[in-house]
Amino acid sequence: MAIESVGGSIISKIAELMVEPVGSQFRYMFCFNNFVEEFNERKQNLVSAKERLQKGVEAAERNAEEIYEDVKKWLEDANNEIEGAKPLENEIGKNGKCFTWCPNCMRQFKLSKALANQSETLRKLEEISEKFKTVSHKAHPQPIEFLPSKEFTSSKSSEEAFEQIMDALKDDKVNMIGLCGMGGVGKTTLVKEVGTIAVESQLFPVVLMATVSQNPNVTDIQHLMADKLGLNIKEKNTNTGRADLLRQRLKQVEKMLIILDDVWKYIDLKEIGIPFGDDHRGCKILLTTRLQAICSSMECQQTVLLRILSEDEAMVLFRINAGLRDGDSTLNRVAREVARECQGLPIALVTVGKALRDKSEVEWEEAFRRLKNSQFLDMEHIEEQKTAYACLKLSYDYLMSMETKLCFLLCCLFPEDYNIPIDDLTRYTVGYELHQDVESIGDARKRVYVEIKKLKDCCMLLDTESDEHVKMHDLVRDVAIRIASSKEYGFMVKAGIGLKEWPMSIKSFEACTTISLMGNKLSELPEGLECPQLKVLLLELDDGMNVPERFFEGMKEIEVLSLKGGCLSLQSLELSTKLQSLVLLECVCKDLIWLRKLQRLKILGLRRCLSIEELPDEIGELKELRLLDVTGCQSLRRIPVNLIGRLKKLEELLIGHRSFDGWDVVGCDSTGGMNASLTELNSLSHLAVLSLRIPKVECIPRDFVFPVSLLKYHITLENPYAEIGYPTSTSLNLTGTSLNAKTFEQLFLHKLEVVDVRYCGDVCTLFPARLRQGLKNLEEVIVYSCKSLEEVFELGEADEGSSEEKELLSSLTNLQLQSLAELKCIWKGPTRHVSLQSLARLYLTSLGKLTFIFTPSLAQILPKLGSLYISGCGELKDIIREEDGEREIIPESPYFPQLKTIFIKDCGKLEYVSLSHNRDGIIKFPQLRELSLGLRSNYSFLGPRNFDAQLPLQELTIEGHEEVGNWLAQLQVRNLYFSTNLNCQMR
Repeated sequence: MAIESVGGSIISKIAELMVEPVGSQFRYMFCFNNFVEEFNERKQNLVSAKERLQKGVEAAERNAEEIYEDVKKWLEDANNEIEGAKPLENEIGKNGKCFTWCPNCMRQFKLSKALANQSETLRKLEEISEKFKTVSHKAHPQPIEFLPSKEFTSSKSSEEAFEQIMDALKDDKVNMIGLCGMGGVGKTTLVKEVGTIAVESQLFPVVLMATVSQNPNVTDIQHLMADKLGLNIKEKNTNTGRADLLRQRLKQVEKMLIILDDVWKYIDLKEIGIPFGDDHRGCKILLTTRLQAICSSMECQQTVLLRILSEDEAMVLFRINAGLRDGDSTLNRVAREVARECQGLPIALVTVGKALRDKSEVEWEEAFRRLKNSQFLDMEHIEEQKTAYACLKLSYDYLMSMETKLCFLLCCLFPEDYNIPIDDLTRYTVGYELHQDVESIGDARKRVYVEIKKLKDCCMLLDTESDEHVKMHDLVRDVAIRIASSKEYGFMVKAGIGLKEWPMSIKSFEACTTISLMGNKLSELPEGLECPQLKVLLLELDDGMNVPERFFEGMKEIEVLSLKGGCLSLQSLELSTKLQSLVLLECVCKDLIWLRKLQRLKILGLRRCLSIEELPDEIGELKELRLLDVTGCQSLRRIPVNLIGRLKKLEELLIGHRSFDGWDVVGCDSTGGMNASLTELNSLSHLAVLSLRIPKVECIPRDFVFPVSLLKYHITLENPYAEIGYPTSTSLNLTGTSLNAKTFEQLFLHKLEVVDVRYCGDVCTLFPARLRQGLKNLEEVIVYSCKSLEEVFELGEADEGSSEEKELLSSLTNLQLQSLAELKCIWKGPTRHVSLQSLARLYLTSLGKLTFIFTPSLAQILPKLGSLYISGCGELKDIIREEDGEREIIPESPYFPQLKTIFIKDCGKLEYVSLSHNRDGIIKFPQLRELSLGLRSNYSFLGPRNFDAQLPLQELTIEGHEEVGNWLAQLQVRNLYFSTNLNCQMR
């Protein structure tokens, strides 16, 4: 019976095999090893092709380029096929070597056939990869982000100048325009306003602005323009090489405006790389200058003069800033006299007005007397600038505290038009012991921010694009230098003026307390100097320049030293025992063991010092150290075990970007020497700021959690390319690991603001319900290629008696989800407690199973959404859908009042693009400027067929849709691009 059963089984298997052609049957049965060999070869070839392409993609992303969609799709397919091949690999291992008619032959036959099919799939994928000559393209040029012109002073002169400039910009015969006026009259503010209007009105799609100053730095100007254009010119070592690249890129822009601010002498545009005249007819230059002769030398076809304010205009501006009321008749009389002394200069009127705000009549009278009689001795500038100097000096005198005044003066140590890092100011004030009653670095930084706010409020400092930097108007800086250079302060400032040698023309440095020579490339230093009162020294040296051994011997009181470039032996600082802040940048450092002599050191920065391979154990003896920064030390391979753990007062540890990543779990590295472990962080009870890169999850000790004292951090895991600067927020960047690990979970409760997760294969829910409280402060979420992710936010129900009311995700501004094959929904659960009131950018691409985006309650409040990008979401049916039983009435008001850009492509099941259905039957997007649609369905993609659309479009792109409808005729569109494979017609 058993024999008959076996025989029948074999016969049935043979019959099954006979369905295949005879040649295939024999190959599948008897060439198993050949199929295995081909499969392994094809798989390895595909892995190699994927790695090559992935490296190209990562390089392009680091250069802020946009990856082609077909490249993204190929990488996703390749990854899926490589993962999908693993079961076959397991079967190969299990399969026997039997080639006879045994019960195993059928499995071998099927496996051979499966291997052949899989090999063919892998071959085709590899073949496709060879067609990708490039993986990316340059991102569309972004217009410069002009700062809000809250300081813009509208006057008859400024209005006339504005109109003349705008007329010249529209004149095809004019390509060089000069705006001339006194310092402090408002030239920079006016051209910023011109740039803003030029962009908003689409007069120029691209506007670039660079500050030139008295000592123009061609390299800085080139880098600034390249950054705005998304162009990488850092690899070019010469101005000429950078200029060629920049010129090529700028010539690709059909129409642009370049603003060159604060020009003092003739500029060679060709040297910078600006195509001009016959080389590029679409490029116009607008320059500002104090010197009318510059307009002639630069051959401006139109010169515009910005005059000072009339007396009445000046009085209006002055009264506003001084907070004067109509009833203050006596005060108003004095105020008019004071305003006259400001001689119509906006910068003087604003600063003096704010300085005298809420002051008594006696103080007003005294201010008038001082302005009337004031003078600057040895005035180097033209006579008319004396007024501005006197007014700014008065504003300085009225600053309330010495701390504010000294913080102001420290800002003049940086070169002209410099973006001054507040972090650098903090380090100088700590070393300078400006805030002697403050113990921690964090508290000192808060105090610096307070002082800076005071200085901004009285217009002595200016905002920049970054909250972490401030700027000084060049006139204000000149006044600050003159004040700081007095005997009272003893500053010597010659920053950024192109010095090559130490300024030996100054005969004595005995009275100097502060010397700034930063922004120069000194190639020579004196052997030694007698500077008995020197507390602060800021230097920049030429590469390879050796600091003389005895250079610091006469500087025994020095407390702050910042050195960029050059070569330094730390032994030369052995007598500088009062040093509290030592910052070495891109410096060749030797004899680090001598750091042990600097026992008062609070701040030690060794940034981008490529010569450092190992930190000496003696650093652990610096008991007062509060901040250790080894950012960018690419050669740093060893930190002795327990060095970090001994720094009990350490508050800030910056060890992340392109620096040490050799964290050891057991305390012994591969070379046999002892190396640092993450567990040492738990010995630092004061640690508040941490920047850190962990190369692999194996470096994290079991049961390790980050210190609860952390307030700001940037932690990245398994991502060698993540940019890690000074942590200004709470940020996690995870690659190829589980976000739900205990190690990181506790960080979610510490006001997590930025999350970037990539290639985390085992994550199903990014933010589980138990971590819902961590959603309140999230500002940015980026998720890429997490193959198991099914939902992003699991919301769950609020606890009974909870006061939670529209709090969750209320700070989220940017949400990017890419290449998530299993993603079914973005938010799971009731959305009653979620508010997307801050969401400005939503980017969704290649989300395989996503069927809808918003619930009605979420879509109801989206006041800031400006950009909506949806691509490759094949299962997407609705942008707004009622979910989880939440039946709500869609309100009449538009959902998206600020939406400017909609891009939707390759969403074949999407029925309606429309996001706003009003009861009056009119679809409204009040700010929509750009609409790009690439759909392949038979639906009417804006909504029901009978509707009216009010869309103030400037650009419309439609690809591949035959049912455009008669609504196109209703649109007022500036630039219409229409592409189709289906013979669509505009009607």
